[in-house]
Amino acid sequence: MTDDRHERIRQRAHEIWEQAGRPEGAHLDHWDRATAEIDAAGKAKSPKKTAAKAEKPKAKAPAKAKAAKPKAKA
Repeated sequence: MTDDRHERIRQRAHEIWEQAGRPEGAHLDHWDRATAEIDAAGKAKSPKKTAAKAEKPKAKAPAKAKAAKPKAKA
């Protein structure tokens, strides 16, 4: 875990704890919630991965040969 990420999680967990009225014994719940929020925010702000996927050319499937229709007999 990077130091910056760890610090952001710690700060967010502290905010969650304060908003919850500073309960005792819920620190793991607060930490897990903060981790999920920080990770979700990081994924939303990661256009490099999305752009890289969008630029990747897709292989086209070979065109299917059309079956010849039988001619109606007169």
